[in-house]
Amino acid sequence: MSEAENRNIAVFEQMPVPKAVRTMVIPTIMGQLIILLYSIADTFFVGRTNNPLMVAGASLVLPVFNVCTALAGISGVGGGAQVSRLLGEKDPEGARRVSSFSLWFALLTGLVFALGVLLFMDPLMRLLGAKAEVLAYAKAYAMCVIVCGGIPTVMANVMANLLRSTGESRMASFGIMLGGLINIALDPLFMFVLFPKGMEIVGAGAATCVSNCISCIFFIFMIRSLGRDSVIRMYSPLLLPQADHLKKVFSIGIVSSVAGFLFDLDYMIIQRLMSGYGDIPVAAIGIVLKAERLPLNIGVGICQGMVPIIAYNYSAKNYRRMNDTVSYSRNLGIACALISILMYELFSPYIMRFFINEAQTVALGTDFLRARSLATVLMFLSFFHVHLFNSYGRGGEAFFLGVMRWLAFNIPMLFLLHHFFGMYGIVWSQLAADILTVALSAAVYRNYMVKHHMTA
Repeated sequence: MSEAENRNIAVFEQMPVPKAVRTMVIPTIMGQLIILLYSIADTFFVGRTNNPLMVAGASLVLPVFNVCTALAGISGVGGGAQVSRLLGEKDPEGARRVSSFSLWFALLTGLVFALGVLLFMDPLMRLLGAKAEVLAYAKAYAMCVIVCGGIPTVMANVMANLLRSTGESRMASFGIMLGGLINIALDPLFMFVLFPKGMEIVGAGAATCVSNCISCIFFIFMIRSLGRDSVIRMYSPLLLPQADHLKKVFSIGIVSSVAGFLFDLDYMIIQRLMSGYGDIPVAAIGIVLKAERLPLNIGVGICQGMVPIIAYNYSAKNYRRMNDTVSYSRNLGIACALISILMYELFSPYIMRFFINEAQTVALGTDFLRARSLATVLMFLSFFHVHLFNSYGRGGEAFFLGVMRWLAFNIPMLFLLHHFFGMYGIVWSQLAADILTVALSAAVYRNYMVKHHMTA
């Protein structure tokens, strides 16, 4: 291990739990907020055209772009959690092999996905509900952010997760923030200066692609700067981890990836169902789905920051420290979610006008955002429990909860409430589904803790 990585072990082992969690969580929250800002930046600047069709085109591509993050979860989340557990077991060589495999696998999956979107662009966009007026905008945006930017997006996310797994939370988050801030700066330049009028959506996509490339290059240089003793290395692709380690990477990574895919599928179905009511509702829900990500990204930041600490102490069998980390992180996430609900209930009209000034879109979006925000605490607790099982290397429980959330509760609830209540049934389905999800998640987690005697 490098000297920096050895110093970081103190965060996992010795630092008081509240301080340790804040040390890991604050940078990840900042990184997640920048991710949110640069995903919103495209919608914001495209919204400045006051062209709902262009906004709808960018919104339809969002779930497909998020698949890049889901793919990164296979080797990023799975590999990162396993690296932390191996460090807790005092096995740095095993951690090196896992990180090397994770990087090679990320490169391959990013390439395959980008080529797949290129080859099946038209049927994919039509499947998402892109009609003739929106199709050209959606295809142009997808070409930039996915076909050209897919590989650097996947690689940057995986490298950030691996750095975070060794305690390098600040470095990981800085790289993500760097790409996001560059994206925000380039959006108006590309959209309104370099690209002609009518091609603003291409400028937004190009800005996202360039910023992700820069973020990826930054991570490459930072990993090299850690030196040859670092556990984050890229050996020969033929030098594989032990079979048990590889199994853990995929058992957790596939869970994360499937959850990401199902999350995006949920968004795709929402937009597909909403497209039956016209382009204005599609634009409104597209903005809402981005605006509601503020508390979700904060929650993801909390979970990403806590996972290395929990995974390390789980392997070291320091259950008191592990459980203290779980409690502190859960309370922090709930507090942030409650504040977010209050903010959305009070300021939804202003949030919508921040993106677009078209009156009907603002009115619909205000109603949608206020309704969906009520599920914020439940949404956090839903993926919080999945992250806990990821930390323990319990892919089976994590997979069960993830699949039940989307395939048994969320997606069926979408169709059920849409059938009975129409457009607003789509919006209220999240709250109804997550009540069931949290009840199930809490029961499964409580049973696991009792069964395995994981108390202090």
